[in-house]
Amino acid sequence: MTRLSILDLSPVGAGGTAAQAVHNSVDLARKAEAAGYHRYWLAEHHIAPGVASSATAVLIGQIAAATKTIRVGSGAVQLGHHTALSVAEEFGTLAAFYPGRIDLGLGRSGHRKPPPPGVRIPEPPRGERKVVDGLVVPAGFPITPMATSPRLVLENRLIHLPGAEPVDYGDAVHDILAFLNGNYSLDGLEAHATPGEGADVQPWIFGSSGGESAILAGKLGLPFAASYHVAPAKVLEAVAGYREAFRPSERFPRPYVAVSADIVVADSDERAAELASPYGLWVLSIRSGRGAISFPTPEEAAKHEWTDEERELVVDRLDTQFVGSPATVAEKLRTLQRVTGADELILTTITHDYADRVRSHQLIAAELA
Repeated sequence: MTRLSILDLSPVGAGGTAAQAVHNSVDLARKAEAAGYHRYWLAEHHIAPGVASSATAVLIGQIAAATKTIRVGSGAVQLGHHTALSVAEEFGTLAAFYPGRIDLGLGRSGHRKPPPPGVRIPEPPRGERKVVDGLVVPAGFPITPMATSPRLVLENRLIHLPGAEPVDYGDAVHDILAFLNGNYSLDGLEAHATPGEGADVQPWIFGSSGGESAILAGKLGLPFAASYHVAPAKVLEAVAGYREAFRPSERFPRPYVAVSADIVVADSDERAAELASPYGLWVLSIRSGRGAISFPTPEEAAKHEWTDEERELVVDRLDTQFVGSPATVAEKLRTLQRVTGADELILTTITHDYADRVRSHQLIAAELA
């Protein structure tokens, strides 16, 4: 079976605290290492009550200190919110403490500007739901509620200095690599990242379609992480675009693909379905533009009365979440690996109770060992 790794958002359960969430992440990483997981990544999110993994570099350091062998990294740094120099310095510092264990995942998030008030964003073609060799590839979802959310405007105001503009994504990636390799220069002047230059850091590119990110990862000969758990409609397009653009590099003579999946595993299909039942309501909070809420209990989620418009916003994520007993979920993961050709699967589990998250990851690791 392919390698298994974990993507963690440090979720906050309803009634819980962010402090509990980040301590849970450290504890889960220890348990993941013991269960044989290959790497442990933290996702960057901001001003979301239900997600505590905002300061990813800080949390990566805490997790690396609490573990011994598992690789630890970002999944992914939102480059629209950071400068290339700051990224190289932060991850160079981490690598100085934990050489050979730090992954630097780079994503485009944060580059998109909210539209001016009253300006309508045209909906891109969303395609149709299909099943490819047993794998559900859903239609896309309506992006307007999230893309036009006042919260997106607020996030940009809070996270950027006044008047600051993110640089082009491709330029930012090239600058980070130049800092790590020690060959950065601008207008004839050299600049060096200290720490950072020569750091034992593995860069990754994250992408949700076959566009700029996938092509850039391929051309640079870097490993690529495709998101089935966030953008399942585009996952096959993403891995195909990466492989088509791939050029061998010193470290990667052939393409290397990791694909993410949302799972909830329990002792029975029925119990897993109960634990996963709040997931749609949590996704709705994100897709509607409100930001991730604290993850509800199954009892709280059962009280929500869904509208057709709300269901349309989340149906792709519900269709592609793998929920069930270890045997049920393992079969679905094998299908995902076979259809995408993934070299590695990145698993994320969100439940209200932390103990259920731990057990979900332990059960599937044992099943696929």
